[in-house]
This record gives sequence, C-alpha cells and structure tokens, in this order.
Amino acid sequence: MADVQALQQELALARRQLADMAAAQDAFMQRVVHDLRAPLRHVTSYGALVQELLGELPGAGEPVAEALDCLATMEQSARRMALMLDGLRAIADAGRAPLQPVRVDLAAALHEARTLLAGAEAGRGVQWQVDAELPAVQADPALLRQLLRELLANALKFTRGREPARIAVRAQQQGASVRISVQDNGAGFEPERAGQVFGVFERLHRESEFEGVGAGLAMCQTIAERHGARLSATAQPGEGCTVQLDWPAAYTSPG
Repeated sequence: MADVQALQQELALARRQLADMAAAQDAFMQRVVHDLRAPLRHVTSYGALVQELLGELPGAGEPVAEALDCLATMEQSARRMALMLDGLRAIADAGRAPLQPVRVDLAAALHEARTLLAGAEAGRGVQWQVDAELPAVQADPALLRQLLRELLANALKFTRGREPARIAVRAQQQGASVRISVQDNGAGFEPERAGQVFGVFERLHRESEFEGVGAGLAMCQTIAERHGARLSATAQPGEGCTVQLDWPAAYTSPG
C-alpha cells in the first residue's frame, strides 16, 4: 500500500510539473508574439515612409532605385515575419484551448469547413467528391472544424492551376477508429519529404508559387495529437497529395 501511495504522489507531482512547464511555455510564447509586433510595425511603417521620401528625391538615379528595392525586400520580410507570429499564436491557441470532446457529425463539420472556404473556391472549377455516408467522431467541435478547414484550404491552394481541380474526402470506420483522407490532384511534393510536411514553418514549395509560411499543417498536427489522432501524407510531384487522418474512439452507428 505504501508503494502505491508513493507512486501516486510521484505521478501527481509529475503532472503538476508538466502543467507548470506548459503554462510557462505558453506565457513565453504569448510574450514573444506580443513584444515582437511593435518593432515589426515600426519596420513596415517607417520603411514605407522612407520609400516615399526616396521616391520624391529630384533626379533619383540607380543608387536610389537599389535602396528602394532593398526597402521593398525589408518590408516583405517584416510582413512575412508577422504572418509567422500569427501562425505561432494559432498553434499555441490550438494547443491550450479547453478540450471538450463530444459526438460530432463529420458530414456537418466538413460542410461548415467548406462554407468558410467559399471565397477561395469562387471562380474555380473544383470537382468535389465527398463520401455520402460519413461516420461520427468523438472530438472537440471547434478544433475539429479548424483542422478540417485547414486540410481543405491546403488542397484548394495546391490545386490552383489544375483544370479541373479534384478534391476527394473519404472517411471509413475501422473498428474503434475512423480513417479520414483528403486527396487532391495538385502540385504534390517529393515522397522523401513527407516527414517534413507537418513541421512548423516547413515549406515544400517556393513562396512565389504558393503563399503561406508553413504553420497551418503544424497546427493540424497539434490538434490531432491532442485527440490522440495521427496525421500522415503521401504525394508525388505534379500528381497530387493525400493527407490521412486516423482518428480514434469513433462512435458506431446505432443499430
């Protein structure tokens, strides 16, 4: 009995220490994101002002033109860093939001995610193929919608230029879990780089081709891990990508 009590005390202590570490990490992240915004605003604001002043110089020649190019690059980099900070905050928020799992209708969650992406789809010929029968899952509704929205947004982004763009969403119950897949016919990537896809700020394409800072799928990974789910991706260059989500503890259909 004494051994059991000692183990319980050690477990309680370990949990408190983990909670304290998580709180400290969250406080650090919030501070970094907040404190870096002011200097970034100064860079973008004063950079634009200097560009304007240089452009008004009489007889501006090649040195001024080079300075303007440097200022434009500086401003672009500052804006990119601001987006990276936004990404870090989104990942942190997904990691610390209260987890309130309930039975979620996967079809309804997908519909809501697609509705939020109507602007990204407007004017494009996107062919959707979504399974008619989708199982329910046990999840925090808001976080699951956020994850699905990001996966669909990713598919829409990387199928730009495809005529038509094809995106298939499938879900199959396998015992106590559900396997959800989002498949597209977009740009794809080298198969050996699949392990990088869900890393923070990992990008597999040039920014000139596809916008983004590489934080969206990292946020998806955070949400999946909090639910005990697993994300993976397979692809071929120019032949599209399939993101697979193995979600545990699904509800079974009644009857």
